[in-house]
Amino acid sequence: MNRESTYQMQSKSVYKVPNGKLLKVFLQYDEKDNTINEIRITGDFFAYPEETIEIMENELKNTVLERTPLLKKIQSSIKEHKIQFIGLHAEGLTEGILMCKA
Repeated sequence: MNRESTYQMQSKSVYKVPNGKLLKVFLQYDEKDNTINEIRITGDFFAYPEETIEIMENELKNTVLERTPLLKKIQSSIKEHKIQFIGLHAEGLTEGILMCKA
């Protein structure tokens, strides 16, 4: 058995964002260094432009799974790509991602 693979964890969360919509996060992370390997963000919220969710997913790779760095990375991505969410916000997305580790 490859020792590296023992640190790969998979998880998901379903979260009703306060005053928002349903958020689903599928997460693969490295338990040893606590970083995101792969992430898929879905739900019944809207994001404009649509393709920015995929861009954000790619930018979140290698981000530490802790509230402050995760929130800063999400806020930076929203600002840089001029993402407009309906039914979701940076804090709600951060919480949904962190719930995968709970």
